[in-house]
Amino acid sequence: MIPPSQDRQAASNFRWVICGLLFFSTTVNYMDRQVISYLKPFFCASPDTGGFGWTNSDFANLTSAFTFCYAGMTLAVGPLIDKIGTKLGLALSLIVWSLCGMANAFVGSLVSAHMAIRSAFAVGEAGNFPASIKTVAEWFPKRERALATAIFNAGSNSGAMVAALLVPWIMIHFGDQQGWKMAFILTGALGFPWLIFWFWLYHPPGKHPRLSMAEYHYIHIDEEKTIAVEENGDRAKKVPWLKLFGYRQLWAFFVGKFMTDGVWWFYLFWLPDYLNKQFNMSKQQVMMPTFIVYGVAIAGSVYGGSIPMTLIKRGMTVYKARMTTMFIIAVLPLFVLLTQYFGNVGRFGSMAAVLAVAMICIGATAHQAWSANLFTTVSDMFPKKAIASVVGIGTMAGGIGGVIVQKIAGALTDHFKNMPQTAYLIMFIVCSVSYLIAWTMMKALVPRHIPITDL
Repeated sequence: MIPPSQDRQAASNFRWVICGLLFFSTTVNYMDRQVISYLKPFFCASPDTGGFGWTNSDFANLTSAFTFCYAGMTLAVGPLIDKIGTKLGLALSLIVWSLCGMANAFVGSLVSAHMAIRSAFAVGEAGNFPASIKTVAEWFPKRERALATAIFNAGSNSGAMVAALLVPWIMIHFGDQQGWKMAFILTGALGFPWLIFWFWLYHPPGKHPRLSMAEYHYIHIDEEKTIAVEENGDRAKKVPWLKLFGYRQLWAFFVGKFMTDGVWWFYLFWLPDYLNKQFNMSKQQVMMPTFIVYGVAIAGSVYGGSIPMTLIKRGMTVYKARMTTMFIIAVLPLFVLLTQYFGNVGRFGSMAAVLAVAMICIGATAHQAWSANLFTTVSDMFPKKAIASVVGIGTMAGGIGGVIVQKIAGALTDHFKNMPQTAYLIMFIVCSVSYLIAWTMMKALVPRHIPITDL
């Protein structure tokens, strides 16, 4: 069959069904990791009131343990997924993180016990993004990869939205003493139904019974030449990950993740605490603002992923379109600098919380748009057989940045215990400038598009 022309669309759209599966796996992934942020008030409450009596630094140690193990495991998980394929790799990841998430309900109040289980939980969670990015590279042409990545990456927001409504409701319905346990059990169990649809609907493009030949050729429309399907389907020869460190393209992705992933970890784990301390919001009152933040971020993520496709259609090269989009996005988090100005209740009264949340919405939206495009730079420059490994290394870098941010947040909120507004002002400054610094460093490392061809 003759491949479609550059302007011809695929005759079928099954690739978007695959994208939908990735969206739901990411939703479950982030719902499960978000649980602890809504349990922090209970964990840090005095034992006299039934809580665990943890400090802010104890909570930061818990989130840091998860983030550290998440970062470290991506080094192993990425190459493993490149070797065993996305179908089995993503399924195993979900099974591990779901079981470990449920196990968190049975470890009592010891910080060290929660850290151990949460570290095991991170082992499973680490596989979601390497497997998903590799799947997008296999199922979408380069022109659509940012949009597809943005759509499945929006699952991180929808998962946070579900957690924002579900976990506080569980705590209220079951009471604090049983609620924190049920929060882990119920959210962990919700991932298993997804496995049915994944095993039913997913096969490599070269072996998929529902994929038309026209769509198969369209998936490869941006390739310099048609890539032959390997006998092992979505499996590929393992690329030594140490060799990858010799490429500037890897370091550009490494820097981009290291400088910006910690911002998202901060929003995920500390936003409910900020709303509680800045505006004295109860767990019921925290539900809607956090739900709105992540809901708005979904729209921003999808739109941010569509911008490069628009620029490419107007004649801009892939790399220039990607970096132009990322620069525009990197400017938007500067609005987060205004969060504490607008969050001054004495100055803005009842509108202070609304205005502060609006600034955080802009920051969260920008991050998701940035993340969708940053992930896609990997498939722009690296061959498909190395994508999961490269994403794993970059995710490790983002995890290291996340650990640093978590530790800083814990230390600042303990140091400024009587002035939490000051602690969060410092954190918002960090969140606002990270993206422009990251973009500048990435552009310096890879000033023009240079695809990797010798792996």
